[in-house]
Order: sequence, then structure tokens, then C-alpha cells
Amino acid sequence: METHALHVKNLRGLTAIELGEKTLDLKKELFNLRFQLVAGRAESPAKIKQTRREIARVKTILREKQKGEAGQRSAVKA
Repeated sequence: METHALHVKNLRGLTAIELGEKTLDLKKELFNLRFQLVAGRAESPAKIKQTRREIARVKTILREKQKGEAGQRSAVKA
């Protein structure tokens, strides 16, 4: 469980652009894992679930950053 917390801390330190790139990389990895599963070459089918959760985690942090920036912009305008 501690590795999950460290992973999230590392993700929160990334910029929005880096998080977007991380999402694309994870989606490519998920595609490859699914392809391997269908071809019968998957070493670990559980890796698909783990990758899907990592994508969700990155997207959540990216959305939090976007909402935070929007909140700061509206506070400056007021």
C-alpha cells in the first residue's frame, strides 16, 4: 500500500503535459496487453486491471490540476 502512496506523490509532482503523455503511454501499454491476451501470449492478465487503474489515477490527478488552475484564474478575475 505504501508504494501506491509514493506513486501518487510522484504523479502529483508532474505537470499537466507530462500527465497527458503518461496517459498516452499507459493507453498504448493497455492496447498491447489486450492484444497479447487475445493472442494467448499474456504473461499476467492481472496487469490489464492494474494498467486501467493507473490510467484512472493519472486522469484523476490531471483533472484535479485543471480544476485547481480554473479556480485560481477565477479568483484572480474577481
